[in-house]
Amino acid sequence: MARDTLNSSVTSIGVIMNGVTGRMGTNQHLLRSIMAIRQQGGLRVSATHTVMPDPILVGRNEAKLEALAHRAGVDRWTTSLAKALDDPFNTIYFDAQLTQLRSSAVLQAIEAGKHIYCEKPTGVNTAEAYELYTRAKARGVCQGVVQDKLFLPGLLKLKWLIDSGFFGRILSIRGEFGYWVFTGHDQISAQRPSWNYRKDDGGGIIVDMLCHWRYVLDNLFGSVRSVVCMGATHVPERVDENGTPYRCTADDSAYAIFQLDGGMVAQFNSSWTVRVRRDDLLTLQVDGTNGSAVAGLRDCVMQPYAATPRPVWNPDQDSPIDFAKNWMTVPTNQIFDNGFKTQWELFLQHISTGSPFPYDLREGAKGVQLAELGLQSWSERRWVDVPELER
Repeated sequence: MARDTLNSSVTSIGVIMNGVTGRMGTNQHLLRSIMAIRQQGGLRVSATHTVMPDPILVGRNEAKLEALAHRAGVDRWTTSLAKALDDPFNTIYFDAQLTQLRSSAVLQAIEAGKHIYCEKPTGVNTAEAYELYTRAKARGVCQGVVQDKLFLPGLLKLKWLIDSGFFGRILSIRGEFGYWVFTGHDQISAQRPSWNYRKDDGGGIIVDMLCHWRYVLDNLFGSVRSVVCMGATHVPERVDENGTPYRCTADDSAYAIFQLDGGMVAQFNSSWTVRVRRDDLLTLQVDGTNGSAVAGLRDCVMQPYAATPRPVWNPDQDSPIDFAKNWMTVPTNQIFDNGFKTQWELFLQHISTGSPFPYDLREGAKGVQLAELGLQSWSERRWVDVPELER
């Protein structure tokens, strides 16, 4: 499974990283996760054993691979996925390619007996994503999917409030996510790749974000049982990386309501065409019988029942209540590492010791399922139930 280094207590593990020349793959997975783990001396998985990830970069563009390898200080890279899979030293396959390319590559890695860890969406549809889960399970390899938002400091603080019983009975969740992505006109470049706005290339914010909202809702609040969703392409034309205008064929905004176990209602607005006037790029407001809280990426504020003001509707005078001041900050009682790195460490611990890792490819398929049903709801203009995916 692994090749021993000079120190017998340290085991090197080859990690195939396919498609990491993109922004997310480079920054979050390669530099801030795998290389950060290497720089800290590996991951201590027991009192006497440390594992050291040894990445090999895989991609289609040789020049980009070489430049990224030099930047990251990585010795191994190749344009041949087959070559990387044939090397028994490489025991983990990680995929951050475009969604359309993911399934075939992951299936090759499963057939080669590699442990699987990949970005989402894990497939272009539910059937494709679910097949990855069943094939990996049948092959007996470890499997995982990135669910990074669960490891955000703001959401970890929110989970602490939930687990402590702060809210009483939770009534509703309101999520606001997004920001203004520049169109590429007026010499201001876009902050996101152009493929995000082309349906044929796997773009669309429903496909992108409902995968996230599924695991956030399922893990923090309760299973999603039904969805109603409407998408929109508010900006019809953008300019690509080469300065060429193109027509946007994918949704850039999504407006969704979810019904959860226990009667909770969650409403999420996701948009690349909104200007931010809130505490963060993502905010989650949770309202319960005993209190409320608003979580951002790193911070969380709360308002218990006893500190809740009693407003009275009167539009003829300025409100005597400063609503923004009636919230208390949830303290930061621990050090939070990069969420992507934290989940990588959990996966490395999982394959090394057999420790639990609940974020498997079935969880990834559930995200794809919700996105697919969201698109169906939009197309048919109705509520759609979310059936359980079998284990």
